[in-house]
Amino acid sequence: MAICQTCGNDYLMAFEVRTVSNDVYVFDSFECAIQSLAPICENCQVRIVGHGMEVDGRFFCSAHCSRNAEGVQGEMARDTVGVPHL
Repeated sequence: MAICQTCGNDYLMAFEVRTVSNDVYVFDSFECAIQSLAPICENCQVRIVGHGMEVDGRFFCSAHCSRNAEGVQGEMARDTVGVPHL
């Protein structure tokens, strides 16, 4: 059994997540992995579980949030390729 790094649960079916920097984390659920590893949108503070977007090294959950964040040049950010910015 392994101990979850987020909640401390000792769980038979725990799993490891390895990052590109070779860090290894142990979790008992995806919920705990998300809580520990998912970036937070700088505009609305939601955990970014999907693709999200990065603008100048800052992370956002959507083009909408990147366009509305203070000091970000995200005016041309789009959620979908080919959709005109309104």
